[in-house]
Amino acid sequence: MKSLLALILCSVAAVADCIPFTEAPDHLGETRCVKGKVVNIGESRGGSLYLNFCDDYKKCAFAVVVFRSALKNVGDVRQLKDKDIEIHGKITQWRGRTEMVLREVRQLKGEAAKIPPIPKDYDVQKKGKFSAGEFKKK
Repeated sequence: MKSLLALILCSVAAVADCIPFTEAPDHLGETRCVKGKVVNIGESRGGSLYLNFCDDYKKCAFAVVVFRSALKNVGDVRQLKDKDIEIHGKITQWRGRTEMVLREVRQLKGEAAKIPPIPKDYDVQKKGKFSAGEFKKK
């Protein structure tokens, strides 16, 4: 009975440990904690933000995506540039790249979880000199 309990406790501890982002592809489909330093923030045409852990995101083992619709629940992830982060969630693959979707700030641990809210005038689509809630050109 003690050995079974020890095995269960070891298994729980192993899952709780954060893995380096370079190991994320080995854990596809698992819910894990992944850690690494955000070296740059990319943005798609649709307004999604990408936390990249390598200078060349195309050759990187892992990225974190924050969809435009989730920014209000996550906060200003642009503040995470050059910071070490820990993120919890399911490791998935999209178009051959390993990633995790950041939907809520509570997926972040440590200092990274203390990011400020997204500014009210942040224009995720950058379609001119417009800000949220305005309908005419400035």
